[in-house]
Amino acid sequence: MPLPIEDYALIGDCETAALVGRDGSIDWLCIPRFDSDACFAALLGGPENGRWLIAPEAEEVRVSRRYRGNTLILETTFDTSDGKVLLVDFMPPESEGCDLMRLVIGLDGEVRMRTELIIRFDYGATVPWVTRDEEGDLCAVAGPQMLLLRTPVSVRGEEFKTVGEFSVKSGERVPFVLSYAPSHLPPPKLPDCHGGLQDTEQFWEQWAATCKEAGRWTRPVLRSLITLKALTFAPTGGIVAAPTTSLPERIGGKRNWDYRFCWVRDATLTLLALMGAGYFEEASAWRNWLARAVAGSPGQVQIMYGIAGERRLWEWEVPWLAGYKGSKPVRIGNAAHAQLQLDVYGELIDALYHARRGGVPKSEPAWAIERAILDELAQTWRKPDNGIWEVRGPRRHFTHSKMMAWVAFDRAIKSAQEFGLEGPVDDWIRIAREIHEDVCRHGYDAELATFVQFYGAKEVDASLLLIPAIGFLPASDPRVRGTVEAIERNLVIDGFVHRYRTRETDDGMPPGEGAFLACSFWLADAYYLLGREKDAEELFERLLGLCNDVGLLSEEYDAASGRLVGNFPQAFSHISLINTAHNLSHEIKPAEQRGR
Repeated sequence: MPLPIEDYALIGDCETAALVGRDGSIDWLCIPRFDSDACFAALLGGPENGRWLIAPEAEEVRVSRRYRGNTLILETTFDTSDGKVLLVDFMPPESEGCDLMRLVIGLDGEVRMRTELIIRFDYGATVPWVTRDEEGDLCAVAGPQMLLLRTPVSVRGEEFKTVGEFSVKSGERVPFVLSYAPSHLPPPKLPDCHGGLQDTEQFWEQWAATCKEAGRWTRPVLRSLITLKALTFAPTGGIVAAPTTSLPERIGGKRNWDYRFCWVRDATLTLLALMGAGYFEEASAWRNWLARAVAGSPGQVQIMYGIAGERRLWEWEVPWLAGYKGSKPVRIGNAAHAQLQLDVYGELIDALYHARRGGVPKSEPAWAIERAILDELAQTWRKPDNGIWEVRGPRRHFTHSKMMAWVAFDRAIKSAQEFGLEGPVDDWIRIAREIHEDVCRHGYDAELATFVQFYGAKEVDASLLLIPAIGFLPASDPRVRGTVEAIERNLVIDGFVHRYRTRETDDGMPPGEGAFLACSFWLADAYYLLGREKDAEELFERLLGLCNDVGLLSEEYDAASGRLVGNFPQAFSHISLINTAHNLSHEIKPAEQRGR
């Protein structure tokens, strides 16, 4: 059985990523890209589906771990009765190939170790053909994929896996390097593990040095930024929501989705988090990715794309994987990419506007693309849609979607007025006023004194917490205060915010999921805007307490079991952490900046 989600840590090279358990097992790895085939899928179906374990043979082992400084180098210490060993896991960024490096360092005494490597391509389905080359290195090939294992340790084949035993004394270092290459190409040269460690440490420490201070929350903010950088596909600037698929929102449930894609929904909050921390190069790369991804017919704008802007994200189920702790099905691809979500139009136009305000170098095609999209939205904003939470049920007139349609026109007006850009501003002003009046008339329930999830509903939705942050209404408006109070009464459970009350009728899925962490940060932001700064800080500190021992958050939290749930680590959770910390510590506050 896989470990609890919070027992994993992330390593990566800004092109792909792996999850390392505190037991020394790498249970998830996609090579060579975030959204490509997995060669280690033990996380979703057991060791026989691929993993790589390096651990002491001792029965009793005390384990501690940390990231080395401000890097993505994971250090796991195994303390046994015979001695102490350090396992260092990392993937060098900006290297010629894709290399997963593991370095075993003896700290004290002499410790007997073992390694077990199970390579399975095609999400656990394909056993590769394993041979040795002239240098004695292992070469595993299946179709287009090839992995090479280089190590001085003597390893052998045993029941379709590669195993070996070795001892490490104090001061000794034993390297392992697993390299990927297309099988039709010559094997890549053996990279230097020790040099790779130095290069990796230098890369991350130099990158981290840019980070602006966030008061007493600088440390968790920087760890979140490093995580966000790790989830960025460097060649394109796209940022994946998570490096995993099908980690369940409820253990044993069916709400298991593939998050290895880039959501337009995250656009503005991502941009503000990066710019607020001083990372304008990454913000520019993200803005450029957005402009390229949505380029084309405005009627074909999607809610998410692949890391290079791919549009066909067809969803299929993997029947041979049992799922994380029996949570089936395992899904590859995401059918929600074909949904209509009107809110993404607002997110896109909002992000491009704030990029201009923030001083991100301008993109010439962006304004023309925006104008074409606004022409499309002028015709479609009255339609029902699937909403921000991608409900797989009937389309409705979601209140948040309509508000974000208003944001699209509001930001276009501001872009034209503030930056001298040409456009039919009078028409945009008229449409924005029309949308605003429509939402206030149909999306607000005077009897309940709150905005509601969708027109005619009697329930609230956590996305309504963004009303003052996006500038739809000021925090001083009694309708905003009433909405926050309604969310506190109905969606705050065990101290954390749920997205909405899930029902089987919503999407054919069984009800029930964890508290959505991004929404919980949004409540802290709403508290701040309402002048409830003490409540905001208390909630923020409580949320920081949910980070695992190396500072990572998943999508959701199950208070009943005290476990992280959902895909991990989750960019949206860490983006929200960064922005809330900036709201509470920076002079320029994202929640105020966005709505101006």
